[in-house]
Amino acid sequence: LRKGLVLGVYAKEKEEAAPHFTDAGETFDRLVCGKLTELLSISGPPLKKGKTRLFHGLHQDFPSVVVVGLGKKATGVNDQENWNEDKENIRTAVAVGCRQVQDLEIPCIEIDPCGDAQSAAEGAVLGLYEYNELKQKKKPVVTAQLHGSDGKEDWQKGVIYAEGQNLARYLMEAPANYITPIKFAEIFENKLRSVNSNVTVHIRSKAWIEEQQMGAFLSIAKGSDEPPVFLEIHYAGSGNANDSPLVFVGKGVTFDSGGISLKPSSGMDAMRADMGGAATVCSAIVTAATLNLPLNIIGLAPLCENMPSSRASKPGDVVRAKNGKTIQIDNTDAEGRLLIADALCYAHNFNAKAIVNAATLTGAMDVALGSAATGVFTNSSWLWTHLYEASILTGDRVWRMPLFEHYTKQVTECQLADLSNIGKYSRAGGACTAAAFLKEFVTVANWAHLDIAGVMSNKDEVPYLRKGMAGRPTRTLIEFATRLSKDKQNI
Repeated sequence: LRKGLVLGVYAKEKEEAAPHFTDAGETFDRLVCGKLTELLSISGPPLKKGKTRLFHGLHQDFPSVVVVGLGKKATGVNDQENWNEDKENIRTAVAVGCRQVQDLEIPCIEIDPCGDAQSAAEGAVLGLYEYNELKQKKKPVVTAQLHGSDGKEDWQKGVIYAEGQNLARYLMEAPANYITPIKFAEIFENKLRSVNSNVTVHIRSKAWIEEQQMGAFLSIAKGSDEPPVFLEIHYAGSGNANDSPLVFVGKGVTFDSGGISLKPSSGMDAMRADMGGAATVCSAIVTAATLNLPLNIIGLAPLCENMPSSRASKPGDVVRAKNGKTIQIDNTDAEGRLLIADALCYAHNFNAKAIVNAATLTGAMDVALGSAATGVFTNSSWLWTHLYEASILTGDRVWRMPLFEHYTKQVTECQLADLSNIGKYSRAGGACTAAAFLKEFVTVANWAHLDIAGVMSNKDEVPYLRKGMAGRPTRTLIEFATRLSKDKQNI
């Protein structure tokens, strides 16, 4: 079996110095009698971070060796960037190295842990992933494994975190005629069944949704022939059924045409990923169950399509949400907040430790932050701190946004109903008025709304993700749940 090897090298401290390898790099260099140092020096200038150099024939076990630049050693947390730079550098370098080995059609790669096996594993597994289910011509399959025996457990944890994100990427990228509401629910039912026995999955039908009086959710679903589904997942990880759960809510619009307020056709295909909120939170729960996190988690995903038809909601229609509030639908393409509103009402039944919802909610979020970070609107500093600290470790960043009364006024001053589904100055602060709308359905002290519209897809901004749907911020949600499982503070 031909094997590739990816080894890390740090930026030089001084001009004249020899290359500064990682531990695994040092060991390998000794094994080949200093040949790697020699080749690295004569083959060009010192390696910059994220750049690679490829050497052949150095060692019979590894016909191809890729050396990757890790940047400066032990940089730690960068306060300007709000992430751990060492971890990001490792993810990027390993991903780039793995892709280069994949281009050589080598089936197996051993990865230098670079002093942080979890980040190395994430870089490898995220960096190699590509959605090609429906193509006949596929890239060669490559398996990445740890080089040496340092950090086996951390490596495994990194693989699990990355596979969680890749599951969300898979679901978001897949065409909307493949991932319908019922199919989405069944995929998670099957996944969770195979992962952990402490999981119960309820796939609720349209009749149940009607019983629950989720009029807002139903008003969006009714334009499509595809029946709506309300997915409810219970993971009992804490060992005590009475421990208050973390409740995740995710927007599950499997295709969003905009409805009667139809979107422009250019780029509309990307709206197959409008279930990104549901995909990321449900994938985070699958991962939590795989890791056996000692925490009770409930996942709620209202799933439907938003389509124009003779049965679809019309601009100006008024619907009644689960908590009795009436909503004037001024724009049928501001549909996500209606689904989430009903799901948030239902989420209040579980005596939650915290309610966290994620949704590709507004184009305005993308305008505000682009793909740099997920916007977080929360009424709880405790919750914000956990999310923020989790994101520093994962590199999948969050940024706090305002929940001012200023925005609430703009959605509550409405001609025909209690609330309008768009702010009365529709262009101004669209992400903030959407969040203010959701806040009208929340009575708990610890709630956070993540608007993930800006981080839905990746062009080339995150170097360890290929182009396509990004599955962000799944790893931050997993890390957040991990932190919550250790926080014994009972709210």
